[in-house]
Amino acid sequence: MDNVFPLPRDLPAAAEPATEIVRQLRAAGHQTLLAGGCVRDLLLGQTPEDFDVATAALPEQVSALFRPTRQVGAQFGVVLVKRRRRWIEVATFRTDGPYLDGRRPVQVTPTDARHDALRRDFTVNGMFLDPLARQVIDYVGGRADLEARVIRAIGEPVARFDEDYLRLLRAVRFAARLGFPIEPATLAAIRSHAPTLAQVAAERVREELERMFLHPARQRAWGWLGDCGLLPYLWPGAGWQAAQIQRIDTLLGRLPAEAPFELTMAILLADRTPDDIERIARDLTLSNEQREMTMWLVAHQVDLDEPARPSLAELKRLMAQPAFAALHRLTAARYEDRPDADVRRNGLDARLRSIAPDTVQPEPFVRGDDLLQRGVAPGPAYKEILDALYTRQLDEVIRSRDEALAALEALLKERNP
Repeated sequence: MDNVFPLPRDLPAAAEPATEIVRQLRAAGHQTLLAGGCVRDLLLGQTPEDFDVATAALPEQVSALFRPTRQVGAQFGVVLVKRRRRWIEVATFRTDGPYLDGRRPVQVTPTDARHDALRRDFTVNGMFLDPLARQVIDYVGGRADLEARVIRAIGEPVARFDEDYLRLLRAVRFAARLGFPIEPATLAAIRSHAPTLAQVAAERVREELERMFLHPARQRAWGWLGDCGLLPYLWPGAGWQAAQIQRIDTLLGRLPAEAPFELTMAILLADRTPDDIERIARDLTLSNEQREMTMWLVAHQVDLDEPARPSLAELKRLMAQPAFAALHRLTAARYEDRPDADVRRNGLDARLRSIAPDTVQPEPFVRGDDLLQRGVAPGPAYKEILDALYTRQLDEVIRSRDEALAALEALLKERNP
């Protein structure tokens, strides 16, 4: 058969839990294969992150054969099975009924492997693997498109995107991650469907953006989002001027391979007000931690542009923040615009190395109890005095509790002569 060919490599050890499930379902009389992205990655010589199983067994048959299981999408034929401390997705071969909301079919019907492949999104993701015989089964031309290095919708592109609008972002993610162009008819369908992205649930958009921007190919993803016309529909009110789009592209290209999602979001939102960022974070269902880190990075994005400018206390306060490593990376990217980038980078790094870690966020020499004992009631003056003394401590002007208490007495005399 032309659509069956040998896998040109050994399966990695990480495939064994899924292979065990295949073996057990086969023994029970159910055709079962590995499916989707893991097949693509194996053919590309990469080690897949996950191994998904597709089977002729119905969800209730899968649940009867294995323990433990989780019912995460049984109405769509999906069950999670635990093997060797890993949860493996096991999905029943299916065909999909009509999609009325651009997200989910109104019904699914069990089917065979071939018809299951035809309802999937892109050819490179539509292949199956028999891990026992080490044979790839390709009903959709996935191998040819892998060899041609192209992202192509399975079947009619317009129909694929009518079914699930999130596939617009998935096409971008795969094109960026794999470094493949998008086939012209598929690209045209994405562009014509771009406004429908606004109808996709915010958490699904955010999940795709996280996958894109956590990957080293984040700059390519940003470029594809623009080329596909998707930027205005990422969230309500999304939009950038041409100069901003180019600036974002430049900075994303300067980030190291490993960079937090919040750092990319801060670059995207660098010109937004705090209120805007709050709203966008809510629109995208960012976690509190993601929102706070993004806002902090935007608020402090220029603080290290002049490495000698921050006082020692200011620098330590920045260093004490959980997002400082991300700010340091952003600053290094911003330096690249300057002719003296190396001088700035070396100057900042020298300052950071000169600061002993235990002096970045030391215990205060003076606390609230010290003020209460001296008759200072809690209030604005209370906080001002504590902040002033702690700033001197961080600046290493005050180096002991005795010096701090003496400074406190002097401050109190100045305030109450």
